[in-house]
Amino acid sequence: MAYRILHRQWRLQRPMWILMLFELAGMITALVLFGIEQPDLYRTKFWQIGYDHGLNSNPNMILYAYANYKPLPTVPFVWSQSLTNFNVAISVIVLFFLLVKLIAFIMKLWYPLVAVFINFSLVALWATSVYGQAGPDYADPTRPSPVAWYIRMGCDIAKPYRAVKLCYLAKGTFAVTVFMLFIYLCNLGLAIHSMLPNELDKMNEGDEENDGESIRKGKSPEWEMQGVRGPSPTTPGVPFTPRTMAFRTLDRKGPGRFA
Repeated sequence: MAYRILHRQWRLQRPMWILMLFELAGMITALVLFGIEQPDLYRTKFWQIGYDHGLNSNPNMILYAYANYKPLPTVPFVWSQSLTNFNVAISVIVLFFLLVKLIAFIMKLWYPLVAVFINFSLVALWATSVYGQAGPDYADPTRPSPVAWYIRMGCDIAKPYRAVKLCYLAKGTFAVTVFMLFIYLCNLGLAIHSMLPNELDKMNEGDEENDGESIRKGKSPEWEMQGVRGPSPTTPGVPFTPRTMAFRTLDRKGPGRFA
């Protein structure tokens, strides 16, 4: 079996096209939701809501550190601006790679080996986003939060703050992020599945052996596939043209038959 590392064929192409459609829909949705969230639409407000209910740390802890001349605490990733910028960045990166993948797949340059590395990287990015949105907050030891409150709880506590719709928006953003992580896990699975040895390796090996044998005999593989027997048109020493065929016909008829 001739195992190819790079130039391998995709074993399941139809599921790839279906995943591309879901990937496009999820990517556009994520890009819109992350773009809406970027100017701190609800991040700080949710941080304050959680603190008021004893569910997480205090959003004013940096101001307290400045006022008391204490070292600045590390802002939990779930409440940081870095997470918001990170989410916007990965949505743009996904859009770029989706366009590249579509073009490369049409041109038959999207090899499973390349897809394994790229999909693995994108899975890591989406997993980081999922972890960040539902991430822990242990900045205040007296109020530990293993999961953000708007993920593990309902939105009723946001009613006094008029943030119920924002709570649902945050839950929807998290759901889209989990959906995108699932899509890229499926893409990674298809790429790994195509990298495993399979029956296509035997077919490729047989095609290569047949082509090599035909070339050693001085015959073209395409000429043999047409079922044509006898000397090929490229046989040296036997030129074959329409004029040659006409002269041979005249020789068989002879001069006495043109009455």
